[in-house]
Amino acid sequence: MTRCYNFCAGPASLPEPVLETARDELLDWHGRGLSLMEMSHRSPEVMGVAQRAEQTLRELLGVSQDYAVLFLQGGASTQFSAVPLNLLGEHRRADYVNTGQWSKKAIAEGRRYGDINVVASSEDTRFSTIPPRDTWQLGADAAYLHYTPNETIGGVEFFWTPQVDAPLVADMSSTLLSRPIGVDDFGVIYAGAQKNIGPAGLTLVIVRRDLLGRAHALCPAMLNWQIAADNDSMYNTPPTFALYLSGLVFDWLQEGGGLAAMEACNRRKAQKLYAAIDHSDFYANPVELASRSLMNIPFTLADPALDQQFLAEAERAGLLNLKGHRSVGGMRASIYNAVSEAAVDALIAFMRDFEQHRG
Repeated sequence: MTRCYNFCAGPASLPEPVLETARDELLDWHGRGLSLMEMSHRSPEVMGVAQRAEQTLRELLGVSQDYAVLFLQGGASTQFSAVPLNLLGEHRRADYVNTGQWSKKAIAEGRRYGDINVVASSEDTRFSTIPPRDTWQLGADAAYLHYTPNETIGGVEFFWTPQVDAPLVADMSSTLLSRPIGVDDFGVIYAGAQKNIGPAGLTLVIVRRDLLGRAHALCPAMLNWQIAADNDSMYNTPPTFALYLSGLVFDWLQEGGGLAAMEACNRRKAQKLYAAIDHSDFYANPVELASRSLMNIPFTLADPALDQQFLAEAERAGLLNLKGHRSVGGMRASIYNAVSEAAVDALIAFMRDFEQHRG
């Protein structure tokens, strides 16, 4: 069987060793005579898988016991509601930074529950920049500040952590596990799994414990972080198989040298691809140099009429899911952790060949 190279923004590539382990254990997990996905979530086996996954994740990220680690459902988009429901309290005000489509969705959802102050926005640059910190108009009594460190659609990324007085909340769906971060700088980190964590269906929330117990009285139990923490993420049946696969990804990362080694690899991949784009008159990337994402690289062709031909030929070459998001068009290569350097090299070679023959 020949596997193609997958550049999808999510669900994204998973490491082949993880898939091979899951394949080998699919029907008979550790001699138990059934698949792990068939076991009770309260069985010692599944509880052990969850505990091991949490411990390995804590080691990878340096997460102290001052933080609860929650394995939830609903994707990062559900946390757009969970964040204000858990944190606004009587403040009813929060600060948000708008750097792209996912920031906008979080802002729109936040406005259902309170007064949302957009402290800065790069919409006037078509989300191709990060607003300089000295331009932000922070609120005096904000319950928290929310931002999106990596905008998957636009391909902009923060390489600095905002310093603010209010608890910092980050949608790290495309950033988490791609490089080391200082967890202690944040009040809340949340992420959909389907980028660098594992398969779709699992959502990770890392929340400082002193921020628990503040949920609004109308907050649904399934969105209440305190309830999730009190029940070790098993208030209801969690996505057990997605949690199992994510634990295998954490092991793979640890065995590969951890997040510092992963960042070095990711930077090599991104630098290669950006160089191929920048050294060409046929391809272009719209993002300012200092804000270019390591994970999501959008690019356009000089002649948009060639877009469909590019995608069709790329697919025949085994390079899949390069179509840009419908809101911006063009192309996008998402080069998450499990996308190999060989995949990026193959994409660059294809791009050069396409330019020579079609440009």
